[in-house]
Amino acid sequence: MSALIRDAPFGQIIRYFTKNRVLLYPEEHPDFQIPAAYNRNTRPLPKRLSTSSTSPPQTEAEGPATEEAIYPDPETVLEKDDQTSDDDLTDLEKIQTARTQHTIRTQISRVGTRTALQKSISRADLEQQFSLASIERGPTRPIEPETLDDGTILVDWYATDDPSNPQNWSFARKAVVLTQILLYTMGVYMGSAIYSPSIPGVMVRFGVGIGAASLGLSMYVLAYGIGPLLFSPLSEIPIIGRNPPYIVSYAIFVILLVPTALVDNFAGLVVLRFLQGFFGSPCLATGGATLQDIYSLIKLPYVLSLWAFAATCGPALGPIISGFSVAAKNWRWSLWEMLWMNGPIFLSLFFFLPETSSANILLRRAQRLRKLTGDGNLKSQSEIDQAKMTPRDVAIEALWRPFQLMLLDPSIAFTAVYTAIIYGIFYSFFEAFPLVYNEMYGFNLGELGLTFLSVTVGVVLATAWYWWYIYYVVEPDIRQNGLGAPERRLIPALFVTFLVPIGLFIFGWTAREDIHWIVSCIGIVITSVGIFLIIQCIFLYLPLVYPQYAASLFAGNDFARSALAAGAIHFAYPLFHNLGVNRGVSLLGGLTVGCSIGVYVLFFLGEKLRAKSRFAAK
Repeated sequence: MSALIRDAPFGQIIRYFTKNRVLLYPEEHPDFQIPAAYNRNTRPLPKRLSTSSTSPPQTEAEGPATEEAIYPDPETVLEKDDQTSDDDLTDLEKIQTARTQHTIRTQISRVGTRTALQKSISRADLEQQFSLASIERGPTRPIEPETLDDGTILVDWYATDDPSNPQNWSFARKAVVLTQILLYTMGVYMGSAIYSPSIPGVMVRFGVGIGAASLGLSMYVLAYGIGPLLFSPLSEIPIIGRNPPYIVSYAIFVILLVPTALVDNFAGLVVLRFLQGFFGSPCLATGGATLQDIYSLIKLPYVLSLWAFAATCGPALGPIISGFSVAAKNWRWSLWEMLWMNGPIFLSLFFFLPETSSANILLRRAQRLRKLTGDGNLKSQSEIDQAKMTPRDVAIEALWRPFQLMLLDPSIAFTAVYTAIIYGIFYSFFEAFPLVYNEMYGFNLGELGLTFLSVTVGVVLATAWYWWYIYYVVEPDIRQNGLGAPERRLIPALFVTFLVPIGLFIFGWTAREDIHWIVSCIGIVITSVGIFLIIQCIFLYLPLVYPQYAASLFAGNDFARSALAAGAIHFAYPLFHNLGVNRGVSLLGGLTVGCSIGVYVLFFLGEKLRAKSRFAAK
């Protein structure tokens, strides 16, 4: 527990004000024994990577435990390699030898999921990372740090079961992090639709139409699509890490909840709602990265599905929470409920959310070792990488790369459009449901909110089936046959893609006074199953095709989804009023039929598209 608090923002603040005299790290304890590899007096002769070639191999400084017996002993192989004179090798052989030495070293320490994707520039790299992730943890062994030609010693984990490595954390500690990220995500996402029952009250109080009053919802949704473009690159800077963007932005988010609930000016209400969405977005920008830090490639689909569950059910549960209270009190009640919900979540993150970025953890370990030994050659790989970063590089990755990928690669463009359409349809429900259940069936605001439970039911059913599929089909296949073509991740989508239009047609054409309301809700359940599983398949497919650009891919996809969803909130009302719910929903369902054909094109022609792509792993 002390280590958990030490690594949380609260513990870091305590350490700062006490000048690191409390909540000590292992290197700060008086009885700490410096590993021989980091002690100048006892350090063995370094074994360096050959960097005489024009294409030096990348060095890897992250990774958790793996089974040592699976791979050759690095010491033995490296000694054999070292016996070969550089004069006896061609330039190509020198490069291959250096890469072999580097590969053997990295194999004894399985890297985290985020790093595995960023460092994978080929299909072979991905296959290797999945193989390592599928190996059970073996006996502990020390990890010898690499030494560069300039004498720099790369600070690494001390051993394959180093407890500081997030991938080696206990199940309980990982569960604490997972639970907090899920609550954080649900709390922020719930903030969008929780406003929906307040729209009639806003119209009356400020004398505006429904289109203007809906800006309080659409601007929130748009803003949490813009936020990842800034916060995601910030969290990848090693000296910053994951927690500062979380805590600073979430603190601003919680503070903004108070003036938003008190504001008596319509323009101020809309601006404050936009700022709420923007500062709440790091859960969308970085939540997945945090889970990638602590879970392996093999187990990541399970926790990402839980994260998607929180993100999907948050908007669906919002109207349930505020529907009855707004009807009983007033329209401001939903905005106060946001404060009561997110305040405790923020305190939990502040006191108990540890830093998960391996780059940040190793950077700070290197700083402590330099202070302890006085050896300036001790550096982490992330420090070296960070020194090469420029503001221009960060700006390109944040503001240009996501759009470059969507504009120049047809596969990425299609997946962005498809997920944007189904996300827009999801948010159009917030305009369609009142027309159906308030006007047709005479539900009050509270009862209307309960109809959104159909979305939650659909997501629960989809998650249960998805876990079964991953556990009994995907995992055994990867362990036996390897990763295979990325298009294999799209197999479930070939079937469930048709659930979206089927469910929409059922909802649209059974929403009539002479048909029981439960029938239309069943249609929403079917659509929700399809939406959830399609997004899961796409979000597994994209990182396997474009591993180096995974962060930019998701940032661009998030922006596209949120932008279209914000637009859907405004076009859905006139669409359903002018065409009727049945025809309006049928139009949206027709769009998803066209996208379903695109899924088959992507599955059968994916290999050819990847071969022509400038971004895909070869």
